[in-house]
Amino acid sequence: MAGKDFYETLGIGKSASQDEIKKAYRKLAIKYHPDKNPGDKEAEEKFKEISAAFEILKDEEKRQKYDQFGHEAFQGGGGFSRGVDPFDLFKDVFGGGGGGGGGFGSIFDDFFGGSSSGGSGEGSRGSDLRVSVSITLEQAAKGVEKEIKYHHHGECASCEGSGASSGSGKVMCSTCGGIGQVASNQGFISIRRTCPSCSGTGVMIEKPCQKCSGEGRVRKQGKVKVKVPPGVGHANRLCSRGRGDAGTRGGPSGDLYVDVHIEEHALFERDDDDLFHDAQIPFALAALGGTIEVPTLEGKVSLKIPAGTQSNKTFRLKNNGMPNLRYSSRKGDLYIKIFIEVPTKLTKEQKDILIKFADSCGEGNFSEDAGFLSKAKKFFEND
Repeated sequence: MAGKDFYETLGIGKSASQDEIKKAYRKLAIKYHPDKNPGDKEAEEKFKEISAAFEILKDEEKRQKYDQFGHEAFQGGGGFSRGVDPFDLFKDVFGGGGGGGGGFGSIFDDFFGGSSSGGSGEGSRGSDLRVSVSITLEQAAKGVEKEIKYHHHGECASCEGSGASSGSGKVMCSTCGGIGQVASNQGFISIRRTCPSCSGTGVMIEKPCQKCSGEGRVRKQGKVKVKVPPGVGHANRLCSRGRGDAGTRGGPSGDLYVDVHIEEHALFERDDDDLFHDAQIPFALAALGGTIEVPTLEGKVSLKIPAGTQSNKTFRLKNNGMPNLRYSSRKGDLYIKIFIEVPTKLTKEQKDILIKFADSCGEGNFSEDAGFLSKAKKFFEND
């Protein structure tokens, strides 16, 4: 456990805020808590790893030492070696019973629609939202900033998200006694559910805000600027933290997920970081060789066509593809596939020239894989 990166354990980046660290811990702690995974030693070990990482990163002083010296900063007294119980840490965060072998309230509420922070007095987290944005291939290659408009539940300006009218306070919920949960008996089994009166917060508002009816949020149109990085792919998803629905009664906001749609291009097809383009050239140019101009995302470039180029021949232009999303210094390639144009409308003079040309050609004038002349002669000889 000591060798695992704490940020990687929580699934966050090194620049994560304290709010993001806490959110990551809450999600993983519920998933791997021993009460939810009875008898699963692997889940129990994972729960301890998550708790050890959170215990360090939630403290800015310890986090700074970890960022500077890594695990060595806590050897001989760091992490849980000082007696910090992961179940006590869980209880501190969730405000309920979190000890191993007990603590069913905050864990098993997930199965029965409960709140993981019952009785804490806090509102619930807002929902995550999904929107989509369309960009061109050129924008995907260079990166672009897009302004997105969307509808969401935003914080009520009248009560500043509290859900209470001005001057109104909060009182303990009389239904659950401030616990945030109510028990119902089904035979010999007692099941705890979220309190329907206070939605698990344990408190009630004396005078709800008239504008939001005590919810602390109202329907709004929002807009956000999203930076689409160079090299983004079709169906890649970006995340704007805290831009989803506002939480109820001051709870944290959800996130906004942006699905990227890349429009079809008239000239290029894409496969990961590589681009593909079909180029048509005249028969004479294919036979005699020459130079053509081909398009790239940066403009036109010259491509040398060797004499005797066959149809379906593919040329590779290095570093003329898309930038790599993870490594901006890397780029894919551009592949040019050649197709030879055959004239369909010929004058008599042109036909005569081609007939003379065909009569003058022998097998030595063609590549080994062409074989057309010999096949044609055999066909006519057998006719």
